[in-house]
Amino acid sequence: MDNANIKRRKSHEISIGQVKIGGGNRIAIQSMTNTKTEDVASTVDQIRRLTAEGCDIIRCAVPTMEAAHAFREIKKQIDIPIVADIHFDYKLAVAAIENGADKIRINPGNIGSTENVKAVVEAAKAHHVPIRVGVNSGSLEKKYLEKYGKVTPEGLAESALGQVEILESMDFHDIVISIKASDVMTSVKAHELIADRTDHPLHVGITETGSVINGNIKSAVGIGIILYEGIGDTIRVSLTADPVEEVRSAKQILRSLGLNKTGIEVVSCPTCGRTQIDLIGLAGKVEKLVAGYDLDIKLAVMGCAVNGPGEAREADIGIAGGHGEGLIFKKGEILKKVPEEWLIDELRCILDEMAGDKI
Repeated sequence: MDNANIKRRKSHEISIGQVKIGGGNRIAIQSMTNTKTEDVASTVDQIRRLTAEGCDIIRCAVPTMEAAHAFREIKKQIDIPIVADIHFDYKLAVAAIENGADKIRINPGNIGSTENVKAVVEAAKAHHVPIRVGVNSGSLEKKYLEKYGKVTPEGLAESALGQVEILESMDFHDIVISIKASDVMTSVKAHELIADRTDHPLHVGITETGSVINGNIKSAVGIGIILYEGIGDTIRVSLTADPVEEVRSAKQILRSLGLNKTGIEVVSCPTCGRTQIDLIGLAGKVEKLVAGYDLDIKLAVMGCAVNGPGEAREADIGIAGGHGEGLIFKKGEILKKVPEEWLIDELRCILDEMAGDKI
């Protein structure tokens, strides 16, 4: 359920396979494979891992005709919509659509003549496939760079709307818009500029953010600001890392804003001189453990068996440790005391029981 404090921008609804975005639907999480799409087995394996983590929509690069044709076999083995990422060659877009792509990502302005764009639009219409218009700071057209002297929010917004106009002039309206920059505040301002000028769904992200630490910080700040302003229908956290990390981060951003209650929220105290256990290691084990549970609860991991339960009394369930022993508590009340090395196994049993009650 959406946070009542965030008033979502009104956008019209479109369908990407079985996933509906815009129109007040929940914000969908997207990622992108880093396998060779032509390698069907590896691509399917990665998509399945991403699906298990909570990915709603997956995008795959289509640099060759072999990759476009691979979509047909990949589609048979996955459970989420697949998007074809196309650059320059309109024939690849048409082939991907004909082989089962649920959406395509192109820039109408860089695939050649009007006839080429029409060919893509006609294929998309025939197969009821939406088109995502993508404009990044690194690929902003020369005319906008010359107009503003550099990459600016205004240039990004105008470029995206110009691409949309090309499609709309051909009576095509199943459009998703994506405008991204590596600079956080440039991205934020660009989204603010475009949000009131169109009702097409917006895909939100910060591009080229870097590795897990830097990328997560930039993405959380940028995507968080944009979503808090009510803007955004799908998101991707772009990281130089395993795509699974992108999905985990996206889930946390949405949950932190109250926009997604899927999965367990783990909170843990910072280490201090009172800590008597390997709290860093314990918190890491807990985060891995909870990834497989679909429970809307808060779980606390505390490093002090004396103060931990009291400090985390708002948590639905929690663990704390010290001096070789561990405590398991609920809403601040101690349930049991176990040897420290049993904590994870005991927690797993409790989560299994809670998950069983949910079914």
